[in-house]
Amino acid sequence: MPRDHIRVTRALLSVSDKDGLVAFATALAGLGVELVSTGGTHRALSEAGLAVTEVAEVTRFPEMMDGRVKTLHPAVHGGLLAVRDNPEHQAALAAHGIGAIDLLVVNLYPFEETLKAGKAYDDCVENIDVGGPAMIRAAAKNHADVAVVVDVGDYAALLDELQSNDGALAAATRRRLAQKAFSRTASYDAAIANWLAGVEASDAAPEFRALGGRLGQSLRYGENPHQSASFYRLPGRLRPGIATARQVQGKELSYNNLNDTDAAYECVAEFDPARCAAVAIIKHANPCGVAEGDDLLAAYERALACDPTSAFGGIVALNRPLDAEAARKIVELFTEVIIAPEASEEAKAIVGAKKNLRLLLAGGLPDPRAAGETLRTVAGGFLVQGRDAAVIDDMTLTVVTKRQPTETEFADMRFAYRVAKHVKSNAIVYAKGGATVGIGAGQMSRVDSSITAARKAAEAAERLGLTESLAQGSAVASDAFFPFPDGLLAAAEAGATAVIQPGGSMRDDDVIRAADEAGLAMVFTGVRHFRH
Repeated sequence: MPRDHIRVTRALLSVSDKDGLVAFATALAGLGVELVSTGGTHRALSEAGLAVTEVAEVTRFPEMMDGRVKTLHPAVHGGLLAVRDNPEHQAALAAHGIGAIDLLVVNLYPFEETLKAGKAYDDCVENIDVGGPAMIRAAAKNHADVAVVVDVGDYAALLDELQSNDGALAAATRRRLAQKAFSRTASYDAAIANWLAGVEASDAAPEFRALGGRLGQSLRYGENPHQSASFYRLPGRLRPGIATARQVQGKELSYNNLNDTDAAYECVAEFDPARCAAVAIIKHANPCGVAEGDDLLAAYERALACDPTSAFGGIVALNRPLDAEAARKIVELFTEVIIAPEASEEAKAIVGAKKNLRLLLAGGLPDPRAAGETLRTVAGGFLVQGRDAAVIDDMTLTVVTKRQPTETEFADMRFAYRVAKHVKSNAIVYAKGGATVGIGAGQMSRVDSSITAARKAAEAAERLGLTESLAQGSAVASDAFFPFPDGLLAAAEAGATAVIQPGGSMRDDDVIRAADEAGLAMVFTGVRHFRH
């Protein structure tokens, strides 16, 4: 076990991020700590007037190969790895004139920032740190005797402890710093490995898969109060959404808020803001209303009409900057989160009157066609798959019935299929005039989803004082094929006139025959949108 307190007398500093460096090093020097540093760090400290030894003086070798080789030397690693109460280690230090290093301060070459900036391949390679991770791992392994700092944010707390403990650090502090150090190098290596896997663009799964991220937020709890939870951001270029969003106002986001908001924003991103305004209202990661409109207010009112009961306490996602007119309407109903690319100052002020309502501004929309991966944990492992980047506009629609759909039906089918992609399977979506009118989600049988969606459409009509269901004259989308005609016939009975589905069932002929007999128009997409 680590010894309780270790006094810091010699520190090696080698940082790419110079924020707070001079003040931190000045405080260390004030505690009598000898400073050793490399290249740019040495220059910055020397220019600040600090007494600092360059690492080349310690190793008796100059930095070479454009700085690729400077700290990979026994004079450095021996000082980091030597166990203080091991006589053999101490004899080796004395025999070779190696000084022990009690504190290592390293932050790595900015590989993730280089990747995020979209730099060229060679630039990314040059920003892969080698000496830094090697030193970090050495110091972290020997945390019984050495403290390692990899985060500028830890400077203040470290100095407080040193100043209050006569220049010593507790074992618990060194263990905590070691854990963070190993996590940092693991995340760093994961970013590099996953970048290279993407560069290869091979269909073969990598033999090893690394995951890494940085804590974005500690959450109060998970899906339920007895579950702990945290939100981590991935390294590199982030997909616009909850990871890029700034929270303008509102109380702390929960695990469920983040999960549902992600689902909402991915759904509304299916609608090109240059073509139309669009709003998606999400509850428990399922759309309960989605609509297009000439403006956000119109789109929101049409989306809300689909299922205002479920929308209570939901998430509202917009594909255009939030304006005052839409904001005034949205705040009339209890809503957990609003997410949009941006918002006007007037809209912010309107939402600001609801102090608990979270307003997230993502700075852009995710590209529904962009490649990427999604992950899900299972017992003892995790599943990785490519993002569902299939978009209805890119699909070949094959009419399989005797009756050809009208242009209006085609438009409604495309809209419904756009939404069905974001509804939990089994998914059935009724749509008319660029708005959902009934949604059936997550049922164990497709016919049950169809019946649920039809019931929702009938209830919506009743709320509006209409005599016939909103499903009358609608198009219906199914995320997967109808295995039997029953689900399709339920849609026809509800009033749908057109059907869009992937096709591919052994009983497609039976389903097509039933559609013809019911006078429906039906198209196959050839693309399934399961969402479990």
